[in-house]
Amino acid sequence: MFFTIIGICIGSVLFALLGYLIGGFVEGCDRRISARMQGRVGPKIRQPFWDISKLFKKEKASTNPSENTYITCALVLLVISGGVFFAGSNLLLSIILSTLSTLFFIMAAYSSRSPFSTAGGAREILQVLSYEPMEYFMAIIFYIVIGSFNVITVSLQPQPLIVYGWPVFIGMLFIQLVKLRKSPFDLSTSHAAHQELLQGTLTEMSGPALAKAKLMHWYETVLMLGWTAMFFLDARPESWIVAVVAAIVAWFLDIWIDNNFARVKWQSMISWCWGITLCTSIVNFIFVSLL
Repeated sequence: MFFTIIGICIGSVLFALLGYLIGGFVEGCDRRISARMQGRVGPKIRQPFWDISKLFKKEKASTNPSENTYITCALVLLVISGGVFFAGSNLLLSIILSTLSTLFFIMAAYSSRSPFSTAGGAREILQVLSYEPMEYFMAIIFYIVIGSFNVITVSLQPQPLIVYGWPVFIGMLFIQLVKLRKSPFDLSTSHAAHQELLQGTLTEMSGPALAKAKLMHWYETVLMLGWTAMFFLDARPESWIVAVVAAIVAWFLDIWIDNNFARVKWQSMISWCWGITLCTSIVNFIFVSLL
């Protein structure tokens, strides 16, 4: 138990550092690729790092002092969630901590009492209700196939998880769009300020608070790509290359969908997510039981 806690602490520190670098680089590439898809040149890849640096240098200003506390708690919980996962520890614990992080983020949005951020917080709750069941079904299938919730055990298996969990993997690819707030499911945090929600949950955030919210998105992206890569890992060393390539392909698919599909209503989001979650989970349970 002691060594597990030490491993999680080390993993959290490494995730905080490497997740920042990888997440910022991924965000920069996302902006550049999206711009090219829209016929624009786009910003430099290192632009997100400049933006974060400028935000942290700005004066703290908020309508409610508790906003910064909530967003800080959300960021810390998300970093620990990533630390738990990338340290090879409990997958279920990583999912729970990620959910708690989102709840603190929602509380930060509600604390401002702005009609735009409040509406964004309400839609964020709907998004959590949409993707959360799929994450727990992923953990259940992981346990059934691997026999443990410990992520490190996938590197000891003769075959990757995708062989037995491909239906759940398809479902995870779908809800990843919701988790990362990509169109057509960018209901709570609009990409463009001219949309009806302005910036949704981020409307009243500025300076360091806004910087922490953007850092959360970076860490969420890295964590989701890690969950994607997990399906392709096994005892073979070359499986790490396959896992990285699979994560990159899934990430590029998210960008393409984000730039080619219009936003849907929240009713459609919930019905689609729950329908896909139910179908893929049932198929996966039947598939595993027949093996």
